[in-house]
Amino acid sequence: MRNLLIAFLVLGGLYLLTNYSKSKNYTKTNELFTGSKEDVAKVLIQKGAEAIELVKGEEAWQISGNDTLVVRQNRIDDLFDKVLEVKTGTVVSKNPDKWTIYSVDDSLGTHLALVNQEDETIAYYVFGRSKSDYSHNNVRLRGEKESNDVLKNVYRTNTSVIHHLNTRATFWGEVPKEPEPIDTLSSVIDTTEA
Repeated sequence: MRNLLIAFLVLGGLYLLTNYSKSKNYTKTNELFTGSKEDVAKVLIQKGAEAIELVKGEEAWQISGNDTLVVRQNRIDDLFDKVLEVKTGTVVSKNPDKWTIYSVDDSLGTHLALVNQEDETIAYYVFGRSKSDYSHNNVRLRGEKESNDVLKNVYRTNTSVIHHLNTRATFWGEVPKEPEPIDTLSSVIDTTEA
């Protein structure tokens, strides 16, 4: 009986130890942007020396400093529905010295800042391309609300979204289409009887 009890305790201990180690290695996915999309009034994207600023106007989004292009709504939708919905998973590094390897240092990364109506930055991320897996990106957070440990982490995203973070004005906007001229001949009603 005593041997059976010892065997039962050993098996129970092994079971608990195995489950603990599995849960420790389990990759949890979290939403990258946890704020409200309605609070975003300005979007800044920077890659190297190139940058673009998108501002939410009364009726539509606008490109700062550009009055010739109209913002494409599908680009804004992709930003809010894909980039801001991306999830982070595995921590690929906790060492700031390796940020260049993951393309998330200040010079190599693509910076995304989200700003509210009060001109306060509500979220700031640095995205980098994964050199080994093109279906995912690397990302690190840069925010005043984050702990020092979180600020050192580089995460792998669940999908690639960096191609939505372009700094070219022509990516975000297009030249407005000219209104079609009214065909005056077809609009004249023939009132004469034949």
